[in-house]
Amino acid sequence: MLGFYVPYVVRFMFWNTEHNKLGPTMKWIDYLRIIYFLLVSFSAFAQPLSTKSKKAIELYTTADNFRVRGQFDEAIKLLLQAIDKDSKFEEAYFRLALTYRNTGNLSLANETLEKGLSLARDITKQKNYTFFLGDNLLRMGRYDQSLIFLNQFLSLEKFDKRKQEQAAVWKLQDEYSIAHKNEKLLYQIKPLGDTINAFSMQYFPTITADDRELIFTIRFGKAHDDNEDIVISKRDERGNWTTPTSLSTQINSTFREGASTILADGRQLIFTICGPRGCDLFQSNKQGTNWSKPISLGAGVNSAGWEAQPSLSADGNELYFVSDRKGGVGGYDIWYSRKSSDGTWGKANNLGKSVNTPFDEIAPYIHVNNQNLYYASNGLPGFGSYDIYVTEKKNEQWSVPMNMGQPLNDFEDQFSFVVTSNGKVAYYSKEEGRNKSKIYTTPIPTELQVQRKGNIVKGVIRDSKTKLPLKADVELNDLKTKTRIATFQSDSITGFYLSVIPGKSEYAVYATKPGYLFSSLNFNYEADEQKEPLVVDLELQPIGTNASVVLNNIFFDLNQFVLNDKSGIELNEAIQFLKSNPALKVEISGHTDNSGAESYNLQLSQKRAQSVSEFLIKEGIEPLRIIQKGYGSKRPLKPNDSDENKRTNRRIEFKIIL
Repeated sequence: MLGFYVPYVVRFMFWNTEHNKLGPTMKWIDYLRIIYFLLVSFSAFAQPLSTKSKKAIELYTTADNFRVRGQFDEAIKLLLQAIDKDSKFEEAYFRLALTYRNTGNLSLANETLEKGLSLARDITKQKNYTFFLGDNLLRMGRYDQSLIFLNQFLSLEKFDKRKQEQAAVWKLQDEYSIAHKNEKLLYQIKPLGDTINAFSMQYFPTITADDRELIFTIRFGKAHDDNEDIVISKRDERGNWTTPTSLSTQINSTFREGASTILADGRQLIFTICGPRGCDLFQSNKQGTNWSKPISLGAGVNSAGWEAQPSLSADGNELYFVSDRKGGVGGYDIWYSRKSSDGTWGKANNLGKSVNTPFDEIAPYIHVNNQNLYYASNGLPGFGSYDIYVTEKKNEQWSVPMNMGQPLNDFEDQFSFVVTSNGKVAYYSKEEGRNKSKIYTTPIPTELQVQRKGNIVKGVIRDSKTKLPLKADVELNDLKTKTRIATFQSDSITGFYLSVIPGKSEYAVYATKPGYLFSSLNFNYEADEQKEPLVVDLELQPIGTNASVVLNNIFFDLNQFVLNDKSGIELNEAIQFLKSNPALKVEISGHTDNSGAESYNLQLSQKRAQSVSEFLIKEGIEPLRIIQKGYGSKRPLKPNDSDENKRTNRRIEFKIIL
């Protein structure tokens, strides 16, 4: 009687591997787990059939041969004929209802289930009818009716703990939906245009931090084993999305390439590859316009279980993903791994019960502020199926997940919700019937926007003499907290770099490369909200006599020569440079604007140069390698005719003298 159990299994088998978690590459243990669940559910139907009609039984049995192969139209036709032979053939109603359910026709499934329920006299059979009616009606948004049947089921079911837990969650979602039915938030949901939604299925969008590139997965057909590829669309000069193209022949293959995540600068991709052994996570790096051959993330992330749907933090040091490996809370859980100092990924940890439930959590997205995590769950209070939730990390603890509300969430599946750096716009996938999905976008209501918003700093690193692009090490530091935000490299071909500014503060960007003087700039992202990306281009001077650089992140209070605490990061850069080049001697020079008496300016500039020199010596630099000199206002970089120019002229310079 395995045919009774297959309809529910077919629903899982025909789900796309990445689109809905499972699929044909699902491990056999998953199928066995589902089949066990169905064996318990349908044990009542292992009894003799309720009809005496041999023709009805023949049609009923033949229909099942079609149904197990996914040929639902043929199965439905035969089951209707069986019922025509005996209108009280209760088992045929049940099987017909589940076949309608497999096709996505929940209305006909419910009508048929209600007819079968009216014929069922056995309590065990009644439990199965009420169980599926409760689920179907929840999936249709008919919460009051769903609640009636789920209450009936829970009053009848006394033994099956797993089904009791599932029904209890559905009941909780019914009650939540009824309680919040009149709460509508100011989402303005619309599908992206036909240029993006050009395929039968497109899903799992991810965006670069500057919102200029959209990367997502497409499926070319409607069959469960059709190929999946990763494609990219870029904004044109008018801000419109261009026709998607294959991301790279190095990435797309005969296997299925699924959900992906891209580093803030668009030059590192972590994505899912599903093959005969299941799904694992791989990484590819971009140089210029070319992507490298993918490599596995290793045993710290990949396991004998199923790993997919990655999300990379803006600094590239934390990875969130979905897995069904052992040691989880239950179902599909969100896990995370941290990158080690040698660049490998450490052993993954479960995010815990504050985020995960005994059911399924999928499609995590960590915002660029590294505090807000968005994900989809079917195990939390919501509006049914998968809803979008957000949780916030404070002191390494995750807050109670919050439902993102209607009309974003409804009784259908929503998932893969990604949010722009400024927290104002989201992209996500939504199902539109069986084997159909589209990518949507919406502004996020003000009350749900992230409190810690990000922005972009980007630029190009060049050789100061040749003006050619350079591959250099780049650091982004928070001057107020004296912490390093991110470390990365500029592109070896274009010299381009991009990083996320995670929130309002004062920042410094440093670029270093062997054979060159370091270079730095600072900017304030605290006073005003910058809507456009900040552009910070840097030039590196080859090491040589008289090569010099302004120490842009050395700070003194007005008319003072004691170093401000914010100067520590810049001074450490100077120390590292001198230790890496032990044969060099340098001049530390102080400069002022032309305000006040020149004798005072000379004295102040000398004392400031001396303060810097003393710091370097204290940290181990030999005194004979350093000369300090105060020039007062004698060597201005710009005319002292504005406050801005005067600020430029007040500086400390670092010059190689030998």
